[in-house]
Amino acid sequence: WYHDNLTRHAAEALLLSNGQDGSYLLRKSNERENLYSLSVRGKDSVKHFHVEHTGTSFKFGFNEFSSLKELVMHFANQPLIGSETGTLIVLKHPYPRKVEEPSIYESVRVHTAMQTGRTERDLVPNAPSLGTKEGYLIKQGKIVKNWKTRWFTLHRNELKYFKDQTATEPIRALDLTECSAVQFDYSQERVNCFCLVFPLRTYYLCAKTGIEADEWIKILRWKLSQIRKQLEQHNATVSS
Repeated sequence: WYHDNLTRHAAEALLLSNGQDGSYLLRKSNERENLYSLSVRGKDSVKHFHVEHTGTSFKFGFNEFSSLKELVMHFANQPLIGSETGTLIVLKHPYPRKVEEPSIYESVRVHTAMQTGRTERDLVPNAPSLGTKEGYLIKQGKIVKNWKTRWFTLHRNELKYFKDQTATEPIRALDLTECSAVQFDYSQERVNCFCLVFPLRTYYLCAKTGIEADEWIKILRWKLSQIRKQLEQHNATVSS
């Protein structure tokens, strides 16, 4: 959860978009060499606190700790500080510096899920791969085989589609743990089509370009491989 030269702005963007209440990271401060900034998300804002490295210890406010591990352990069990709204901020979710993501989608912001706990040991970062993508696709209807443009979002293990980008409620959310395959489809009169195979229905989708269709297929296939990997790990743990 140490992010070295991450800027204040980037830290806020990461914690607000991907973090949750209690998510935190440490980064270098621009003010001077031995000063660090602890960025912590509390509700819908990010607070920044100075941590000074004296060479032998870490100073945080009126407290002094022999190591960062000791600092985190201390604040994992009691509030870090009270914000203006009276909300108590606790260090609960370390934001990992490295998160696995699909190689074909390096520019995409990866959403991470943290393991929570009340001791320093429980606060070890644990970030499953959670690639994300969104965009317009043309979808074939279930009963009437007409084609309609829908806004799709891929987040965690859900592929949702909406009437358009401004809609707040999805028409449907597809659980990718139930999806058995994603592949190009050449059975339609349209081009740049692919399909998602579910037990009760196969969804036919078309992108505007072949490159876009290829991106969707690659990230969806990558997502399915991650789901299978997690399932295999779970089964191995259960059997052992």
